[in-house]
Amino acid sequence: MFNFLSALIVAAHPDDEVLGCGGTIAKMIQCGIDVHIFFLADGVYSREKSNESDLNDELILRRKSALKACNILGVQNVIFGDFQDNEMDNYSLLTITQRLESVISEFKPEAIFTHHVGDVNIDHQLTHKAVVTACRPQKGCSVKSIFTFEILSNTEWQIPSNNLAFTPSFFVDITSTLQIKIKALEEYSFEMREWPHPRSIKGSQVLSNLRGSTIGTDAAEAFMVGRIIIK
Repeated sequence: MFNFLSALIVAAHPDDEVLGCGGTIAKMIQCGIDVHIFFLADGVYSREKSNESDLNDELILRRKSALKACNILGVQNVIFGDFQDNEMDNYSLLTITQRLESVISEFKPEAIFTHHVGDVNIDHQLTHKAVVTACRPQKGCSVKSIFTFEILSNTEWQIPSNNLAFTPSFFVDITSTLQIKIKALEEYSFEMREWPHPRSIKGSQVLSNLRGSTIGTDAAEAFMVGRIIIK
């Protein structure tokens, strides 16, 4: 089972947490692990809307959906950052990292789950880089394990290369929590597309079944191991 008692999910946008590791989050909660979720970007303000009021309404809707989805997973502690959607490259890595460091300092997680560096989305890439920077294995750092997840319509859409390919080696059986993941994902119905788009309810189900078949179970989520420190 898991070798840590607390975890922080560092996601670029609300919905990434469910797509990337929703079943694992629910399983960790059931195992008594203390789980927190930190969203860095708003997920809204890069989108074309008729006026500022429409964007504000969408931001409120998205945050309400995030809180409902996280509640379904069993997470009570949710932190919202305010970096602008798909424009995190307008901020220095130092600024992003310092914001993350403040959250890590507050909750002192032993493990972090975050984006794969090879994702197409620039916010995902910078979120990953901020985690690596904030979690340098120095004395006093609480984080002993880092895992990266895949996001449908991002991770698999990158053109493969040796340093960008998602090659998982850590799998979590989510057979017992898959339906919780799907229910949480339904709270983001405005982000879901129709099958055969990969970012669809069926797409998430299919990926879970595919990853499960890799390890001989009905459903799983796959991760790359960034670092594990055992003392």
